[in-house]
Amino acid sequence: MKQALLKTLNNFKQSLPILMGVLLLIALINTLIPKNIYAKIFTGNAFIDPFIGALTGSVFTGNPITSYIIGGELLKQGISLFAVVAFILSWVTVGIVQLPMEIQILGKKFAIVRNIVSFITAIIISVLAVFTLRLIQ
Repeated sequence: MKQALLKTLNNFKQSLPILMGVLLLIALINTLIPKNIYAKIFTGNAFIDPFIGALTGSVFTGNPITSYIIGGELLKQGISLFAVVAFILSWVTVGIVQLPMEIQILGKKFAIVRNIVSFITAIIISVLAVFTLRLIQ
């Protein structure tokens, strides 16, 4: 129990600088980008918003905790749940930045196919997740 507590505290201490950096970056983006820009990009369309969200999440990289914080902030900005779910899924499963390293380790064909399948799956799952939530509510 004591070891688990110490390990958790150590992990939290290691994650804290990253989380603070993300929060500062979000504050900077909120200040620099007018809010009406988001409304022009994300229209609430069930097919376009997940594509843009997945594309954005594929380019950026980081740990899953960071994506949850960014996703929450995107929802507060009025961005559709379609886009946010696709963003978080692709953030975790697709890696354009890591692709060269992944090609070296896993092979070119496997790495490219894995990323394409993950990108498409992120879009499909985001649409299904939002429609499922609407059915439940």
